[in-house]
Amino acid sequence: MAHKKSKPPWLKVKLPGGDDFKKVNKLVNVGELHTVCQSAKCPNIGECWSRRTATFMILGDACTRNCRFCAVQNGLPSPVDADEPHRVAQAVKTLDLKYAVITSVTRDDLDDGGAQHFAETIKSIRQEQPNCKIEVLIPDFKGSYDALQTVLKAKPDVLNHNLETVPRLYPQARPMADYNQSLQLLKRGHEKGAVTKTGLMVGLGETMDEIIQVMEGVINVSCKMLTIGQYLQPTKNHLPVQRFVNPDEFNQLKRHGLAMGFSHIEAGPLVRSSYHADKQFEESR
Repeated sequence: MAHKKSKPPWLKVKLPGGDDFKKVNKLVNVGELHTVCQSAKCPNIGECWSRRTATFMILGDACTRNCRFCAVQNGLPSPVDADEPHRVAQAVKTLDLKYAVITSVTRDDLDDGGAQHFAETIKSIRQEQPNCKIEVLIPDFKGSYDALQTVLKAKPDVLNHNLETVPRLYPQARPMADYNQSLQLLKRGHEKGAVTKTGLMVGLGETMDEIIQVMEGVINVSCKMLTIGQYLQPTKNHLPVQRFVNPDEFNQLKRHGLAMGFSHIEAGPLVRSSYHADKQFEESR
């Protein structure tokens, strides 16, 4: 049985607080909205909410999959809330966001995996906050090309889908997902004209060579935006951290990736998929 490793100093973060944090928290609660900031126990919630940015999680807070790295609860999903896209759009307008990230739990119980709900949310935000850039962080839709097309027709500014880890670790970390299927989604997104993006966790037992191989695969499908962050064990029931990656190694990966042709890489211990997403988008252009 693995012993829980104590966090190194570079993973220490301030407790959330401040007026803007409280405003976002109140807005989320009053609107009965879900955020991945809360559900995934993101270490950056204090910083991001204090900047009045948030990543909204649609389609409920119960996932039909049971990935062993993720803090989002697994369980029986709730019925699709038809008013949710409007409430998310209202929250985006109230916060006067210039950049919104929309993600979801995985809904394998729905015929389209929730693709139409993503599209409706994009449309609602466009109506309420026309100048807001929209990034969607989507599940794999079980490889459905039609579901992906539904999202792409709504024209998000960025199509994000996380590979999460190296292929060798999928059976342990993502037993209900398929690495090549996820890579194919990114390839199809680019072929349809979307700006694509993906993310990786490190510290699960992968090697540096394996990470580089994944990065090469990502570049080969013309995905030019990448996030790399440290895996943190959400609870004792999740996969243990194998090691805490030093900030210098993150810098090495960033330098290597930029030399490979990535337009933007956000790499660091506290980096998450939507961390500084607005800055990533601007710099990648």
